[in-house]
Amino acid sequence: MFRLPRYAAFIAALVPAFFCIAPSHAADATLLDALTRLAPQANPRVIGLALKATDCATASGLPASDRLAVIDYSRPSTEPRLWVFDLTRRKLLFHELVAHGRNSGDNMATKFSNQPDSLESSLGLFRTLDTYDGHNGYSLRMNGLEPGVNDRALDRALVIHGAGYVDPKTASRHGRIGRSWGCPAVRSAVAHRLIDTLKGGQYVFSYYPDRQWLGGSRYLKCSAPQTQMAKAP
Repeated sequence: MFRLPRYAAFIAALVPAFFCIAPSHAADATLLDALTRLAPQANPRVIGLALKATDCATASGLPASDRLAVIDYSRPSTEPRLWVFDLTRRKLLFHELVAHGRNSGDNMATKFSNQPDSLESSLGLFRTLDTYDGHNGYSLRMNGLEPGVNDRALDRALVIHGAGYVDPKTASRHGRIGRSWGCPAVRSAVAHRLIDTLKGGQYVFSYYPDRQWLGGSRYLKCSAPQTQMAKAP
């Protein structure tokens, strides 16, 4: 039997170690692990549900996205409860205050609707569309992907926009920030940059521990036939 010289065997064993001295942390970590480290104030379960929903969307035929916005409406409006992640570079881009609809609640949002003129926020998975300049300035349209939950978002003009009432000083004076007509409004100072980060086919996931939605959302179960999933317009 042919045998390598001792020094050759030693070199053969050394070469793989030499080229693998410092594997990146990103390669070892799951995306969920990475995002929860970036956003320690966020509920890991909520981030996990957001990733599950977007994975289900792409499995159904919708394009993947580079960025993801997560809104946790179970938190008070006085706390930053919007996170925007760069999924490719694994970076936290924004951690911001965000308004809920005036009929969803006072400081805490507890009611959500898909109905026009309800002035309530909507839950579930959205995909962003184009921008425009409207009554609230620079704004970002969103397509609601969940039938019966948020699929009237376009008709209701639920958009991301800046608002002067989304402000820490307002929160200090009134015990809550101002409320919208259902839109996830953000601080005016960051609105343009945040909208440009999310425009053009990124995902927005709005969460609240609503049992009916959590139990029925096809994007959280991914068990419905793909042909029944919402498609990009």
